[in-house]
Amino acid sequence: MTSLDDLPIRDDLRGRSPYGAPQKSVPVALNVNENTHPIPEDVAHDIVARVAAAILRLNRYPDREFTELREALAGYLGHGLAPEQIWAANGSNEVLQHLLQAFGGPGRRALGFDPTYSMYGLLASGTGTEWIAAPRDDDFELSPETAVAAVLEHDPDLVLLCAPNNPTGTPLGLDTIRAVADAARGIVIVDEAYFEFAEPGTPSALTLLEGRPRLVVSRTMSKAFAFAGARVGYLAGDPATIDALRLVRLPYHLSALTQAAALGALAHSGEMLAMVDEIRGQRERISAELVRLGFAPHRSGSNFVLFGGVDDPHAVFEALLERGILIRELGIPGHLRVTAGTEAETTAFLEAIAVFAPVGAAGAVENRIDA
Repeated sequence: MTSLDDLPIRDDLRGRSPYGAPQKSVPVALNVNENTHPIPEDVAHDIVARVAAAILRLNRYPDREFTELREALAGYLGHGLAPEQIWAANGSNEVLQHLLQAFGGPGRRALGFDPTYSMYGLLASGTGTEWIAAPRDDDFELSPETAVAAVLEHDPDLVLLCAPNNPTGTPLGLDTIRAVADAARGIVIVDEAYFEFAEPGTPSALTLLEGRPRLVVSRTMSKAFAFAGARVGYLAGDPATIDALRLVRLPYHLSALTQAAALGALAHSGEMLAMVDEIRGQRERISAELVRLGFAPHRSGSNFVLFGGVDDPHAVFEALLERGILIRELGIPGHLRVTAGTEAETTAFLEAIAVFAPVGAAGAVENRIDA
């Protein structure tokens, strides 16, 4: 059988691994930061009706400029944004890919701060962009001083800031974003995929867009909107940036069905986002209980919790999987990550992880993998 090495693949792609979060059918799947709450039934019926209407026109290409969707996204984001400042694609990954295609490429470099979303490096390599991973501060934080120092050292064409950060959940202050945006000569991308889960009142990087034409803020409908299967991501930025993305997008890249479904969800944004408070509550419950058990959860502004104090992450991951609970093993020594799910899912995880609590912790059970 022919292997990848037998094909004339690009040299810079040899030896690389594709993105591959485990997909397993288990009773409790808390590994890829999905919103585990179902879409409300009345909203689902409206979305179905809109998609059905779009099906009757599938003999025609969709609106290439997704005009109605851009208007709806601008209205949802607020901050005085106009439709011409909005771009959308098939998930925020494609939005980021468009940015790297337009502003990256051979001879150019993109800067991020490890650990961060693994797709950044993969998207960079796929576009021939050099990926530079600079270090973070202690506890996965990122101060203005640390971030700006990396920008000045590497002089990147693109900077990717994840706010809050994935996979650590760490919030990122506007002071750091502002400092990077003012120091960088290239495009600065603030990935706010999990922003809706931040503490109420947390300011968005959208407030920094005015007067900064090289700053863009990306979002997704996958998380807070429980729309992961629909694949809808978007960004806000300067209209000139949007013009640049038109140069690299595929024709009619957003299908009529995708546009119809997204418009249906946005028409019910209040109802769709009503579950966010509950998810935030489960996140806090997870963190508090993990502390009680003797683990070390990191502060999170997202819908997941990264926690340390795990003696053997792989063994714990496998043991939980045997119990029908799938969380995420990230390769960060001594750490695992869990998504905040429904109350029942959270309870199942907490009861299972208690078996592996560090010895001596209050309420801990003997720390044995075969317990």
